[in-house]
Amino acid sequence: MTESGSYEFDLLWYLEKLNKRDFQNLKNHLAQECLEIGPPPIPRFDVSKTKADLVNLLTTSYEAQHVWNIMYNVLHKIQRKDLCEKINARRSCNKETYKIFMKKKFLPQWERCLYNDVHNEFCKEMITEIIDKLDCAFNPTNTESAKVLNAFLVGQTAAGKTMVLRRAMFEWANGKIWKNMFSYVVYITSHEINQMANSSLVELISKDWPDGQPPTADILSDPQKILFVLEDLDNVEINLNLNTSALCGDSREQIPVSVLLASLLTRKMAPGCSFLISSRPDAAAATWALMKKTDTLLTLPFSCEMKQKYFTLFFKDSQRAMTAFKFVQENEIFMHLCQVPILCWITCISLNRQMDKGDDLKHSCQTLTDIYAHFLADTLASEAANQYALVLLQRLCSLALEGLLHDTLHFTEEDLRSVGFTMADVSTLQTLKILLPSNNRKDHYTFTHLKLQEFCAAVAFMMELTESQIPSARESCKEKRERYTDFSPVITSIFGLLNEKRRQTLETALGCHLLTRNIRQYLLQEMKCFGNNLKPIGHHTPLFYCLFENQEEEFVKQVMDSFLEATIYVQNNGDLMVSSYCLGYCHPLQKLKLGIRHIFENKSNVTITSSKMKSLVYWRDICSLLHTKRNLQELELCNSDLDDTSERVLCKALRHPSCQLHTLKLTYFSVGSTFEDVFKAVVHNQHLTFLSLSCMPISLKVFSLLHEVLANPMCSIQHLSLMKCDLKASAYEEIASLLISSRKLKKLTLSKNPLNDHRVKILCDALLHPDCALESLVLLFCCITKSCCNVLARTLMISETLKHLDLSVNYLQNDGVMLLILPLVFTTCTLQELELSGCFFTGDACRQIAFALKSNPNLKSLELGSNHIGDAGMELLCDSLTHPNCKLENIGLEECMLTSACCASLASVLIGSRTLRKLNLLGNKLGDEGIVQLLEGLGHPDCVLETVGRAHT
Repeated sequence: MTESGSYEFDLLWYLEKLNKRDFQNLKNHLAQECLEIGPPPIPRFDVSKTKADLVNLLTTSYEAQHVWNIMYNVLHKIQRKDLCEKINARRSCNKETYKIFMKKKFLPQWERCLYNDVHNEFCKEMITEIIDKLDCAFNPTNTESAKVLNAFLVGQTAAGKTMVLRRAMFEWANGKIWKNMFSYVVYITSHEINQMANSSLVELISKDWPDGQPPTADILSDPQKILFVLEDLDNVEINLNLNTSALCGDSREQIPVSVLLASLLTRKMAPGCSFLISSRPDAAAATWALMKKTDTLLTLPFSCEMKQKYFTLFFKDSQRAMTAFKFVQENEIFMHLCQVPILCWITCISLNRQMDKGDDLKHSCQTLTDIYAHFLADTLASEAANQYALVLLQRLCSLALEGLLHDTLHFTEEDLRSVGFTMADVSTLQTLKILLPSNNRKDHYTFTHLKLQEFCAAVAFMMELTESQIPSARESCKEKRERYTDFSPVITSIFGLLNEKRRQTLETALGCHLLTRNIRQYLLQEMKCFGNNLKPIGHHTPLFYCLFENQEEEFVKQVMDSFLEATIYVQNNGDLMVSSYCLGYCHPLQKLKLGIRHIFENKSNVTITSSKMKSLVYWRDICSLLHTKRNLQELELCNSDLDDTSERVLCKALRHPSCQLHTLKLTYFSVGSTFEDVFKAVVHNQHLTFLSLSCMPISLKVFSLLHEVLANPMCSIQHLSLMKCDLKASAYEEIASLLISSRKLKKLTLSKNPLNDHRVKILCDALLHPDCALESLVLLFCCITKSCCNVLARTLMISETLKHLDLSVNYLQNDGVMLLILPLVFTTCTLQELELSGCFFTGDACRQIAFALKSNPNLKSLELGSNHIGDAGMELLCDSLTHPNCKLENIGLEECMLTSACCASLASVLIGSRTLRKLNLLGNKLGDEGIVQLLEGLGHPDCVLETVGRAHT
């Protein structure tokens, strides 16, 4: 029954059953009934018009569901219960018809068994538990779910989300769940959404009806009885964050699919309907944006207990199952691999076959490469003759690599043929459970899991294969889930295959030959580059996974010997394990930056699990580097969560007499972190001279501990940094107290903290205290203005200890700079280094600076970069730089708007100055002529300059 013809005819049939009096009564009630559903109100019409005229008026004014709801209510009011019962009977019939359609559609999908009985039975049991929870989520008798409009089902790739949704559809159609809750369940896949440009709600509902003619009026007559199931939110391409004014409430209107879906999700259309939405964890932002407080979030779990149950079901022999499971449990990477049932199945297949051969698992299965290689080799070799197995491997690997290179994870039959597969090959690979029919793309095939495709692609990189491009590569638009951008798993597997023992697993079983020499050299060079340049990758953890996968001691040593610095971010035991393994081979290591999250968080539950024990073992191994690596001088802990136990492990390493650390940085820690044990360890480490607490709030408790530490005669800290800590007014009183009480403290960095006149005065008063021994103060980017410069100048005039002051990137302007420079005119000012880069002054201030350079021989370094000094200002400076009283050794003039006009004077400075060793001119447009003049000065035998920052030509 469509929106127009048939339902109009049906409506006319009901009106024809009315006598004149009933028809008149109906018209009398009609206007009021129409008002109750909102605009547009029914137009006034001639009462002499026929019933056909009324049908035409109603159907052109209102959506079908509203017409039938109006008609049902009016018929009820005029006591025509017989007609009401007919409408109810028709609605009931349509509901049952729809359920029959759904049973036919989803039963074959559910009954198709792709794996062995054990795997299927386990999945069915797991799915049944989730479906029970989904049933409860929308159960009207459950007070907590009474307001639930959305339920979200979140799970990893291949966790079983689609199976759960389709099983739920089947169970609903069978009357097992959501009884009397939903009359219609509309199933929508992300693939269907992505294929649509414009649609109406009526069309969206029509897609599941065999003849494309659903009883839309009956379906939409009670929106609260409709459940929309949206499969794979993370794969939806459209923007759902639309302005309210863009939404639509008319089910008949053709609108962009983004507007349609957003209108349904916001209930502008089909108000009161419910949604069941599946997604992967990586779409958390989209999920949270849609979630309301009353919504339900369900995750597809695969806990340690469930994994153990899977092993027990798979192996049947309880002893063998326990042996295999304990083996996996002891390897963090294997445990992480078994995060979904299908990967658990692949692991069990590999381990079982190795156990059948009598191999020791600890030697035959050490890495993921071992698992995949044994699975592929044993599976292909078991069903095919050696030569045929090799052909299958070559075609399979070619398909895998072409797919990843061209964003294709679901392959057409044409794709399969393009790499040489026959349908007999495909049938064989289906039997072997390597290639399977796609769950959500008709007439497409996919690898059992993406990880298997990634491994096959890695093998392809190491084989001599005939070039071929799959037809799907030519598709211009790829869905989100098809786009493959992270090749790190492929690269990790290539590293694994560089290990001779792992290569032999494939080469011996399948007769293939994997090429390694050029690949090994290339990867060795790249790894060494990444060791010294983190910009392309951000941190070293992915590289450490590659090296751990390789397990060849000499190769790992070669790579790690190039690492002077290492940055690792740790979120699970696997990260800890591979980092511990690789850093153990890193003998030249000088700097180590660690970010530890989600492993050692302080929790009320103090029970130490086996996982926590393993975490502590790996953590202990990493901390031991502090006293086993003689070159290690700097440790930075960044954005980390440490509980009491893990902090004690760290502190024990810091206290170790062989710990050679000079620098300890604690960065981006959360509010409430006190570091009590860490500070105590700092006291006992005689080599630690630099302590940094940056980018975190500093509480009064921390200041109190700092007082204790810095005042302790055993403490060796000379440089304290509190950069970007959003220090409050009271904090500066604490800092002043530290300066006075800490005789060993020589340098203080407070960069990127807001300062004002009052706070600057507090610091300056402390600097002038007779007990303050500070020699260096860094106040870069502290919002200091010229109004603060009087008190700073007074401090420079009087202080006998301050040797270095950095005021870069503060709004001092000419007046402020001239005030600061004034004390330097006097030889009693002991300042040796002054940094004023980016302080917004011009060449007008250079006269005062030049006078100070001539007058004060104490000043050795002056940074003036990123100020508009210009050629005129430079001429003033050049005149003083050659003066006999000027003992300047370094001057920074980068980005000072200099041109070739001042280069002759600069060249004279290079020849005439007897002390200038370093000059920075970067970022100045000196031109070819200016560069030539400078080169002549540099080449002069009297030039003593040692370092020069080259200018732009």
